[in-house]
Amino acid sequence: MSTTQSERLRELLEPLVASQGLDLEEIAVDSVGRKRVLRVVVDSDTGADLDRIADVSRALSAKLDETDAMGDAEYTLEVGTPGAERSLTEHRHFVRATDRLVRFQLHEGGELVARVLGVDDDGLDLEVPGVKGRKATTRRLPFGDIDKARVQVEFNRKDTKNTDSDTDDNMKEEEA
Repeated sequence: MSTTQSERLRELLEPLVASQGLDLEEIAVDSVGRKRVLRVVVDSDTGADLDRIADVSRALSAKLDETDAMGDAEYTLEVGTPGAERSLTEHRHFVRATDRLVRFQLHEGGELVARVLGVDDDGLDLEVPGVKGRKATTRRLPFGDIDKARVQVEFNRKDTKNTDSDTDDNMKEEEA
C-alpha cells in the first residue's frame, strides 16, 4: 500500500472512528490471493466491545462505499482491536497498559519485564518482579530509554485486590 493511499485512508476514516469514541490505531491493506483486505484496528481507554466494533464497521463501510478510496477492485473490511500482546508506541498505549505486565527493549541494550504502575508525560513507574524469593522493586523508566514495549499475556495472574485482603484476613485469624 502506498503512503499516499494510507494517508488518504487515515484522513478519511479517522474522523469517523473518533466520532464513535474510538482511536484509530492502525490501517493496513493486504493482498490475500486475488482479494484485498483492509484491516482497521481501533481502541479506546475503556476498550471496544463487539457492539462498538460493529457500529464503527458499518460506518466505515458506508464511508468507503461512497468514496473511491479503495479503488474499483474488491476488498474485505476487517475491523478489530489490538491483540493481547500489542506493541506500545503511543503515550495512550502506556496509559492503557497500567497494571499490565510489559516487556521493554531498552536503548542501552537489554530487556526488562515489569508491571506498569503509573504513567505521566515523562515516563513510567514500574514494579519489577522479584526473582528467587526476593521482593518486587519499583523503578522509574523514562520514555527516552525505551526502544520497544509489548504487553505480555498473563495466564496465572491472581487478582491482587482479592488475594491481598484474603491473605490479610487469614493471617489475622492465625494470629488470634
